This record gives sequence, C-alpha cells and structure tokens, in this order.
Amino acid sequence: MNTTPHRLLAGAVAITAAFVTAACSAGDEPGPGNELTVMAPLFGTAPDPGGEMQQAVEKLAGKKLKITWVPNAEYGDKTNVTLASDRIPDLMVIQDQKSPSFVKAAEAGAFWDLTDKLDKYPNLKPRNEQTRLNSSTNGRNFGVYRVRPLLRSAVLLRKDWLDRLGLDLPKTTDDLYEVARAFTEKDPDGNGKKDTYGLIIPKWPTPVFNASSPYNAVDVWFGAPNGFGMRDGRLVPEFDTPEFFAANRYLKKMIDEGLVNPDYATLDTGKWNDPFVQGKGGIIIDVNVRATQLYGLLREKYPDDYTGMLAMTGNLSRPDGQKFSLPFLGYNGIIAISKQHIRTEEQLDDTLRALDRLASEDGAILLTNGIEGRNFKVEDGYAVLINEDDPAVKTINNDVDWGFIQLGTTASVGVGGDAYERKPASEAERDNLRLRKELEELDLRTAVHDPTLPYVSPTLTAKGATLHPIVSDARIKYLAGEITEGQLKDEIKRWYDSGGGQVVAEFQEMVTRGGS
Repeated sequence: MNTTPHRLLAGAVAITAAFVTAACSAGDEPGPGNELTVMAPLFGTAPDPGGEMQQAVEKLAGKKLKITWVPNAEYGDKTNVTLASDRIPDLMVIQDQKSPSFVKAAEAGAFWDLTDKLDKYPNLKPRNEQTRLNSSTNGRNFGVYRVRPLLRSAVLLRKDWLDRLGLDLPKTTDDLYEVARAFTEKDPDGNGKKDTYGLIIPKWPTPVFNASSPYNAVDVWFGAPNGFGMRDGRLVPEFDTPEFFAANRYLKKMIDEGLVNPDYATLDTGKWNDPFVQGKGGIIIDVNVRATQLYGLLREKYPDDYTGMLAMTGNLSRPDGQKFSLPFLGYNGIIAISKQHIRTEEQLDDTLRALDRLASEDGAILLTNGIEGRNFKVEDGYAVLINEDDPAVKTINNDVDWGFIQLGTTASVGVGGDAYERKPASEAERDNLRLRKELEELDLRTAVHDPTLPYVSPTLTAKGATLHPIVSDARIKYLAGEITEGQLKDEIKRWYDSGGGQVVAEFQEMVTRGGS
C-alpha cells in the first residue's frame, strides 16, 4: 500500500526572509510569456529536452517548457531547498502539500490559491469532492491534484490453492480467517508437507500511524475510524476505539496460530511478493494494482500455469455482516503554480489553459502512452508498444515512463486516469482489470473517510516523529505477545500525554469549523 505519509503536517507559520526576498526580486523579471519553467520528479534517465516527446508536449500545451528533472530519491530535499529560495519555478510538482516547507510557502503567498478557480477549466475541474478536500492544505487547494483511484484496497489470494481446497473467495473477516487456516493446515500446494501459511504481512514504516497498511485495512473492516473519526460529536483516533481492539485481537489470534508469516515484523516491503510467488504464503491485503506485479512474476516463474494462480476480492465485511471499506487519497501530489513570475490573473488563466490542454484525454494519452503510431498503437482499446527496436522509439518510451507521466493530472495508466491501459498478456489479466473497476465502485459505497485529511495540525508537525511510532510500535509488540492489551492501552495514554491530546484538539477545532 501506499506508504507516503498522507497527513503530515504543518501549521501556519511566519513568512520567512526567503519568501520576502523572492517577492521583491521577482518584481524586475518578465512574466512567463510563451515559456513555463517546471520542476518534476524523475524515476530514470532524464528526457531529451529537444526530443520528440518534449516537442509533442510543448505543441499540445502551447508553451515552451524548461523542465528541471530531479531524481525522485532527492526530490524531497530539492523541494525544501527550492521553496526556501528566490527561484521557484512556474510549475512545481509537490509530492506532499502538507509538508512544513510547502505550507509555509503557500500561506506566505508563494503559490496561487486555486480553490475557486478551476471550475471553468473542464479538464482541471476536480473530479471528486472528497479527493478535492483530501488534497487541500487547511481547506484550500494550492494546486491541481494528480488523479488516482479513491478506493483501491483489495485482498489477493492464490487461486490455485483455493481451487485445490474447494474454497470460495472470502466475504467476511471470519471467512478470511478460515481461508488462512486452510492455507496453513491443509497442504494447499499438495506437496505433503506443512510448509505454507495464510496471510503475508511485511514490516510497515511508521511515518504516520494509519499508513494504509494491512493492519489499518483490518481496523477499518472491523469498524474503527480510518485515521480519525467522529464518535458522539468527539474526534477520536483510530486506535482509541473498541473496534480497534477487536481487530487486533483477531490479528493476534491469526499470528498466535501460525497463520501469518513468522517474519511479519521484519519482512521488507520490497520482498512482499516473494512468499506469494514462491508458494509459501497465499494472501496479501494491499492495493488492487499489485495484481499486475504478481501476474508478471507468476508468468515468469510459471509460464504455463500462471493465469489460474491469482484471485482477488475487495474489502471484507466484519463478522456481523456490516461492511466498512478502506479508501485512499484519490491523488498523488499536486502541480502548484508559483506567483514569482505568474503575477496576474491573466497570466494565471493563460497557464491554467495550458495545464487544461495537458489534462485533456489527448494530453493524458500523450503523457502516459506516448505518440500514437510512433511508439504505440491502439488494439482492442489497449495500448500496444510498437517499433521497440528503433533507438528513437526507445527514447520516447523512456521519456514517457520515467519523466513526462509526472506532469499528468489525469494520466497514469491503471490508476484512474484517461490514458490507455497496456494490453494485458492474457484473458485472466484483462478480467482482473475489469474486476478492479467493479470492486472500486462497489466499495466506494462503504468507504470510511478521514475528516482530518484537509487539515494540518501544528502539534503533529512539531512532534510527529515522536508521536507516530508510539502506538505503531506498541501494536506490533502486542501482536507479538511482548505486551498485554492493558499495556497497549497504557501506550495509547502515553501518546495522548506526549502531545496527542493537543493534536486531537487541534483537528477537532478545524474539522468542526470546516464543517460549519
């Protein structure tokens, strides 16, 4: 699941000298004219600034683009340095618009507030009100969010094991327990040995407590809040509810009975797929797009059998039949517009029109798939790569996959955008793509949204690094049998006493005010 912190974190702070300097120095410089400066993350080799993709993107946007590509591993640091400088680009991909550096810049007036400005641009208009709220900074939208599915949590299982044991897909948490027990005790791989287990859980980073982990999915399935929720008019964190303890008793029972991988506290998330593909474990709770990874790995290892080895279902009901589904953010960062050179409403409108063209269906296809007829063709409604041996086409594919897709606000194949999906290798994989969309629509009806997502808690900004691990670490110790449930409750109290109480109070005030 997505491990990017989706809540951290900043309060209103004073305007720094850097922003004052930026505002003053910008006064002698010309407006953007026909060129826009851009900063975006890079995941591979930098695109050719004079290449076919750059030319095609500029033609559609109607603007020359001077792009600074920053390796993703360095992007957070580069963002902080840039925001504190007097050279903020016209367009800037912001990966965490609730970070202290961006909140400081936005509230100091360094970026345009687009909250009430996007409705007249058909392709930039927010597609979902919940996502618009989630992507805001203290209720204001300082950028155009990059679309992702709002609901994509799912359960992935070894279908061949289900078939061999005559089991159906689970519908409830009790069903999941029975499947996990059968996968552990009934020799699902048929090798005559008791060498398998049910649920695979990796070690989960704890930059925030509710980091969309398998643990948080189970919490929500049992009826706990997703991060924070209102109970009898009072805001409470996920872990201070009876449902949280019911969910963790359930998980502890599975762990105690050996139905979960024994290295759940140490398994690297980068190796999460390995036990599933190797036939050691049979269940993963994660995002539905993980199915694409698993199919690829299974195809490589079992080319003749892989299409019958993966099954998927959506969020599960709790034992009493009530269903609560774990949603995601619905976006992946924003594209913010700096006021340093774009100073007037007319210049802003000109810039937004360029972004609107890139957010059109043609723009989504260009930024995600490339140039139709040059590096891909459309077949049965899917994108199929062509001319792959041509060095120039290889450059186009590189520039799309590792660079320009980052400029798409309605792009991103397989995650809710307008571009073409790559044609799957089998009918089973095509069926899985259709199933994802069906489950997303179904589970959105029972999604549990976090009312604090639009807001930033100053105390959580200052103390988050200390607060977040308290309950996350205590949960793991409880599941491992190292502490009792009473001691887990003591750690929750310590969270409140260490600043968590103030965090809740700040969020409560903002949520109440925002909803009035």
